[in-house]
Amino acid sequence: MTKTLILLFHRDLSQSKANAALSAAAAGLPGVEIVDMQALYPDGIDIFRDGEREAARLLGADRIVLQFPIQWYSTPALLKEWQDAVLTRMFYLAYEAEGRRLEGTPLMIAATAGNVSDAYRPGGRNMFAMIDLLAPLRATAHRCGLSWSDPFILYEADKLPKEALEAAAADYAAMLEGWIAATPAASREAA
Repeated sequence: MTKTLILLFHRDLSQSKANAALSAAAAGLPGVEIVDMQALYPDGIDIFRDGEREAARLLGADRIVLQFPIQWYSTPALLKEWQDAVLTRMFYLAYEAEGRRLEGTPLMIAATAGNVSDAYRPGGRNMFAMIDLLAPLRATAHRCGLSWSDPFILYEADKLPKEALEAAAADYAAMLEGWIAATPAASREAA
């Protein structure tokens, strides 16, 4: 069985409606592992103290999902800190042993946003399309040789009634199932 790793970056999952519902739906899929990064690293992540463990976690996965709420048109601080620690280690300090082996791994973004989808367009309240706000992550994926997949975006995440949130969670699980079926397992060469 292949492994799909979902790294969940939410500052307090117990206070979440949308990310909690999405991760609960994904947890029911075979071969999916969800890691609550905030619970694991409440005081932040360090390139030397935590980098090796996180690199091994990535190298043990066939697919990677970064799940998070959009905050001020960007990712949560811990996700940026994770990029700085883990990806810097893998692609600048240990490229042959780690970074090169991660290349080709499929990557999906699963993000929640508080506003309506129409707000995320040129001329909309938030001025930019969501895909434009995700450009730094897409550039990071490109730089690291990760295979970028269409993102899953849930709008009005904190405003959806229970039934709509349940439907969105089911849509997320279905999208993940389709993505898993359509993406080959990553092949890793030993360093």
